[in-house]
This record gives sequence, C-alpha cells and structure tokens, in this order.
Amino acid sequence: MNITVLVILTAIKITLILVVFLTAIAYTVLMERKVLGFIQLRYGPNRVGPWGLLQPLADLLKLLFKEDFTPPGVNKVLFVLAPIITAVTAFLPFAAIPFAQQILPDHIYLYGQKVDLSVAALNQGVIADVNVGLLYIFAVASLSVYGAVLGGWASNNKYSLLGGIRLSAQMISYELALGLSIIGVIMIAGSLSLVKIVDAQKDVWFILYQPLGFLIFLIASFAECARTPFDLIECENELVAGFQTEYSSMKWALFMLGEYCHIIVASALAVTLFFGGWHGPYLPPIAWFVIKTFIFVFFFIWVRGTFPRFRFDQLMRLGWKVLLPLGLANIMFTAAVILFFSKG
Repeated sequence: MNITVLVILTAIKITLILVVFLTAIAYTVLMERKVLGFIQLRYGPNRVGPWGLLQPLADLLKLLFKEDFTPPGVNKVLFVLAPIITAVTAFLPFAAIPFAQQILPDHIYLYGQKVDLSVAALNQGVIADVNVGLLYIFAVASLSVYGAVLGGWASNNKYSLLGGIRLSAQMISYELALGLSIIGVIMIAGSLSLVKIVDAQKDVWFILYQPLGFLIFLIASFAECARTPFDLIECENELVAGFQTEYSSMKWALFMLGEYCHIIVASALAVTLFFGGWHGPYLPPIAWFVIKTFIFVFFFIWVRGTFPRFRFDQLMRLGWKVLLPLGLANIMFTAAVILFFSKG
C-alpha cells in the first residue's frame, strides 16, 4: 500500500473516532445532569433545544467566551500546561481499546485503484492493535495525575495544593489495586493485547472467571477517576474545588474533559476485560460495545447520585488494607486454578 494512502486513511480513521469520542463526552455530561436531576426529583437541563439536547453546545460557547482569569503569583507555564496534560493523556488510552472486530470492508477503490485495508489492519475496530495494549493504557493513563498535581502546585493556593497532594496519594494507592485486578485476566487470556483478550471471551466472558478481580477493578476505577465516593481531591466542604479552584474558562473545561474522558475509558476497559467486548448475539458488534459501555457510564452517574464520599483515612484504608490484599489473593487463587487444570 502506498505510504501516502496509508497515512491519509489512518488520519481519517483517527479523526472519525475522535469526533465520535468527543461527542460522547459532551453528551455524557448532559446525561449526568439529567440523571442526577431525576434522582434528586428536579429538572435537568431542558431549555436549549428539544429535551435540552443542545445544552452541550451552549456550554461550549459559554466556556469559550468566559473570562480566562490567571491569579497573581502563579507559575504561568505550569498553570497553562497542567490542564493540557490532563486532557491529552486522558484521550491516549482509547487508541488501544477495540470497539469492534471490523468497521471497514477488506478493500476499497481509491482513484480507480483497489486498496487493501486488511494489509495495514485499517479495517479493524481499533486504532492500534499492539501486543502490549493493556500495558500502554496503564502507562499513559497514569500520566494524567501530573496535570492535576502540577495545576494544584502552580496555582499558588493552599487548597489547590492540598487537592493535588491528595490526588497523588489516591492514585498511588489505587493504581496498585487496579493493576493487580487485571493480572488474572492476563493469565487466562495469555496476552496483553486487548484484541486477543476480547477474542478469548468469545464463548465465556471473564466476569465468570474473575468476579473478585472485576469488583476490585470497579472500585479502583472509581478512585482512579476521582468520582464519588472517592472525590476527596475536590470536595467543596474542605478544599473549595481542590486542584482546579483557580481555573476558569477553557482551562477548567479541559480538566472536566479529562474527567469525563476517564469515565468513558474506564467503562470501555471494563467491558473489554470482563464483559466480552464487542461480543453479543443478533446486534452488530459495535452496537454491543456501545450498549455495554453506556451501562457502565450510567452506573458511574448512578453511584454519584446515591452515595456520600468517604473520609480520606477511610479511602486510604480501603486501598491498602482491603483491595491490595484481595488483589494478591485473587492472583494466587487464579494461578493455582490454572495450574491445577493444566496438569489435569
């Protein structure tokens, strides 16, 4: 395949996925506001467009034209760089998450020439099917904490600094449990490639083999996304708005973009690792992936509208004294079962 054609087709594929992903993030915010309104017996956004469906566009215009205020005494370079780091690193994991087995035909005709898309894997429902996809996701997703920590430190505000410090402690504590929770999946699938992990669930979803691993993954995902009941980094009764207290306009919007991007990525990863990815009867594969991911995103919102937040000492105790030992026990039990059946 001509290198120019390859680059053009890859760019088109990335652009389409990015547009869909950004739209999904915008309407996830709207869904959260509507669902929380329903839970709290009040109206959600319902003025802009039919049923409030144009509210994300109105929010975007509002944030674009709001005053971008920079407080005196901040480190201006890091203050501007922090939300960019958070937003960019939140998008990168989606490059390795497969959302369908195939989204394009095996070949197309371009300028009268037959172009084989299967050669460069351009027809696959994933941007990059790398054999260490899971390792890549954990590596780039963990970088987002730097944006929040740098933003809290650069803001020259004690509440922002405390929010950043809390976030770093929370991420270190729960990334350990999150990493341990997926070891059992890797041992069963025998690969770090997310495409191969999904293929291994063609007959049986891994949630049946790894219920404890899934539970640990789910709890740790809430903590990694800093969502209720783990939103100690920005609790208004203690830290005003935490690390983002001094941010406004589009800088604040980038932090919010990163947060909701993390929710969708965590939901998609849970579907990929434990619920068979795109596998399902009757409907197209991509439809199954979207439906399963939507259910998890709704669950994130439901939990926010239902549970109060923990105290910080309770959060740390849960991570180190409960989830970490359970993660290690799950690995040893999975290894013992695999060894027993392999010998048998």
